[in-house]
Amino acid sequence: MKFINIGFNNMIAANRIIALIGPDSAPSKRLIQEAKDEGRVLDCTSGRRTRAVIVTDSDHVVLSAIQTETIAARMMGEEVHDDAE
Repeated sequence: MKFINIGFNNMIAANRIIALIGPDSAPSKRLIQEAKDEGRVLDCTSGRRTRAVIVTDSDHVVLSAIQTETIAARMMGEEVHDDAE
């Protein structure tokens, strides 16, 4: 099983990720709010600004302070460093 670092020593199983989306669009904001209302949000931002929204196959929504491009590169096995860490 491969784990991806999503910032601040938080890891997520790569094979459980369904989508990586930006947090700024209206649909993603609705998705986050609905998940919060239902208790399905995992906030892994450590108080920082949300830069990526990760949707898992278990219907959980994970908030990360790492950019979507950085997480995608890590999933592909590339070495990328982000300032948020």
